Amino acid sequence: MKTAVLGFGTVGAGIHEILQKAEGLESGPVWVRRGKADEAWKTDDFDRILADDSVGAVAEAIGGTDPAFGLAKRVLESGRHFVTANKMLVAEYGPELQKIADGSGAAFLFSAACGGGVPLLHNLALARKGDEILRVSGILNGTTNYMLDRMQNRGMDYGEALKQAQALGYAEADPSADVSGLDALRKIRLAAAVAFGILPDGCLHEGIENVSAEDIRFYQSKGLVLRLIAKAARTEEGVSAYVEPVLFGRNAPEAAVSLNNNLAVYEGRFCGRIGLSGQGAGRYPTASAVIRDLESILSGARRMLPEKTVREAADNGSETHRYLLRVSKKFRDLFPDTEPSGEPAADGSLRLMTGPLPVSRMHALANEIREKGGRIAFAAAEE
Repeated sequence: MKTAVLGFGTVGAGIHEILQKAEGLESGPVWVRRGKADEAWKTDDFDRILADDSVGAVAEAIGGTDPAFGLAKRVLESGRHFVTANKMLVAEYGPELQKIADGSGAAFLFSAACGGGVPLLHNLALARKGDEILRVSGILNGTTNYMLDRMQNRGMDYGEALKQAQALGYAEADPSADVSGLDALRKIRLAAAVAFGILPDGCLHEGIENVSAEDIRFYQSKGLVLRLIAKAARTEEGVSAYVEPVLFGRNAPEAAVSLNNNLAVYEGRFCGRIGLSGQGAGRYPTASAVIRDLESILSGARRMLPEKTVREAADNGSETHRYLLRVSKKFRDLFPDTEPSGEPAADGSLRLMTGPLPVSRMHALANEIREKGGRIAFAAAEE
């Protein structure tokens, strides 16, 4: 199957390279920005790809939604298979693209959009056919895991850890999507869509921007390890989906995930708890996942999203956790069901442990405090 590639950046170049050796696959033209077609196999004319009847599939690696969405629509409307590593595209337009694919008989697969080389979405799509997936969670952002690893194992502060992550290429010049938890949130939304047939909207995310070196030392004094965790689960009202810092005991599997690695976990009613770990990003791990989707198409796969996948508001009021807080004294009364947890922080903020608190309530309180100029950092206690 001849496959065209859209984009020749880090991932696109990796896809093109692996296609030269992949059994059953053939490398087609590579679409690049205008003026960048410096090789015979590159083109800046997208219509040339659609005019080539020998091209049976297109792999997208340009990122974002514009022009990716318009190009994806045209590919699928032409009846060609479409695979992508673009989490933003699928999170925004997945159901719409699946509907077009269903109409033309084309395949629409996107396992590389969540977890890079870690086959979470691939396994979820297979597992849900004979099992009921109950929950999905994990460390789904390698940038923040690298930063937390350096802060906890090398004593770095937040700024130093970020600078090193950027120097190594793990973090972008603008790291906001990673450190805010937005990148992990997009991925867990895709996991929820594949596992449950619900693409949740209105999800919550708390990142690691408010975690200080002092916080890390405090957690370590309690024998705890901090990780940024994305979670989605079935609830009585639908599906929960959110991202937040979580504290684990030192013997937990999550505590052992080092550097920029990922750990994805799902639980089925029959299969129990399944964990998958590995490189979550990078040229070859992500490109290999795109190739895996192309090979799945050769074996007859046509979709990852369940039939009749719908959009619904996330139900984050049903999930409850105890939270360890560092919060400005004047906001103490917002947390009546708490107990002190250690001495106040150096800036005078209190350290408190809450009773069971709905996820939606915790995130709302944090937003309220920040809007009023207060300081707060929080992490769920994994129990």
